[in-house]
Amino acid sequence: MKQKIQRFVKGKMCQTERSVVQEVPLRLTVNGRELTTLVASPHQLNFLVAGFLRNQGFVDTIDDFLSLGICDDFGVAYVNLVKEVPAQLLPTLTSGCGTGISFNLADTELRPMQQQDVCYHAAAVFALMQELNRRTEQYRSHGGIHSAAVGDDSGLLLHAEDLGRHNTFDRIAGEALFRDLDLAGKMLVTSGRVSTEMVAKAIRLGIVLIASRTSPTNMAIEMCEAAGISLIGYLRGESFELFSHPECVIVTPDPCKIPGVTGVILAGGASLRMQSDKSLLPLQGARFIDHVHGVLNELFDEVLIVTNSPENYTDIDCRKVPDIHVGKGVLAGIHSGLWHANHDKAFIVGCDMPFINTQVVRSICTEADPADVVLPVHAGGFEPLHALYRKNCINAIVEQLDAGQRRIVSFFPQVHVRNLADESWQDVDPQGLSFRNINTPEEYFRLRGGPPDLRLATKEQQERQA
Repeated sequence: MKQKIQRFVKGKMCQTERSVVQEVPLRLTVNGRELTTLVASPHQLNFLVAGFLRNQGFVDTIDDFLSLGICDDFGVAYVNLVKEVPAQLLPTLTSGCGTGISFNLADTELRPMQQQDVCYHAAAVFALMQELNRRTEQYRSHGGIHSAAVGDDSGLLLHAEDLGRHNTFDRIAGEALFRDLDLAGKMLVTSGRVSTEMVAKAIRLGIVLIASRTSPTNMAIEMCEAAGISLIGYLRGESFELFSHPECVIVTPDPCKIPGVTGVILAGGASLRMQSDKSLLPLQGARFIDHVHGVLNELFDEVLIVTNSPENYTDIDCRKVPDIHVGKGVLAGIHSGLWHANHDKAFIVGCDMPFINTQVVRSICTEADPADVVLPVHAGGFEPLHALYRKNCINAIVEQLDAGQRRIVSFFPQVHVRNLADESWQDVDPQGLSFRNINTPEEYFRLRGGPPDLRLATKEQQERQA
């Protein structure tokens, strides 16, 4: 739904259009008795109504429905059930956007199904959330839409979107009824906060793991602990926090990943010589930063982007962190990457090195010498923005920043630096393309138009080779 709006930008007002969230009231009548009014997004309201009644304990199977009719024009839903609706119901207004509603049920009705021997690999949880992110297009277009999905090791089974986070659970429960799909033993991932009434719904469905991009409440944690449900919060990028039953989440190191190292991309430079953001320059169907992230994501179990403009990289699935010492150059970016990294070591690289080489990075990160800095050195000099750093460097970096120093090498005398000669990677990258960065429009246009063996060479190198 498009809405004409006035947008104020840089002192000027201009007319434009904006996609806005739609909501409709739906008056629910069950067995001739008006039960409640649901406020929801207008699509697939049959799933919403069926799931709401299921999660409130009024129905268990599709056979419990005698009829279900919805009139979109008048915003009403009429349902006839086999069972009678209890004469007295105590409604509870739930927390969260839209203020959902639930009816108090006896504790015995909320006992979890006996499926708590089911465990999931962390990789499967990440994969399910990533697939949900790919499918939730409305949130990206105008925000304000919550999403949820259920799945297992095979992938996503059902997903739903709605302006209310409670409604997404109900929609999934309703669609599962219509499809005769058993959700016992499955994972549930959601974009919204996890509260007690949402855990109660998950218990009723037999869910064994709940994961959210944001936080759970304290009572939700207690409820999951008692029910045997693994509860994950702050699932973002390549990290999450486990609040209950961690024994049911399996963490196995990826043999292809370099253990104990965080990959850090510095994307906070001013790009003065390029006169535009270098990280966003297109090359071979992707941006510079996409090429760099692709390599680091293949090599490390944690990847960070140090940036003060995270909105530029919302489509890259990793954690974005800001400078702690703002406005103090690349050295401050290295400090932020080390500070935020969950590992003791961090491979730090600039966003303007699109031909970074996996084997070169491996040779640097697997260097046996336990130095604080492993610094590649070749005929063209040393490469501090394609190097390995330890957290031991943090205090030395802070001292230099506090003293007004911005040069990366300023803290080197205070730590153990290991210079790594080019023999370590000469066979896999004889031209040293992994270290070539693009700083000016002229270099970028040569990169786009030159032959492969010259596209990253300087003008002088091209003239010598010609």
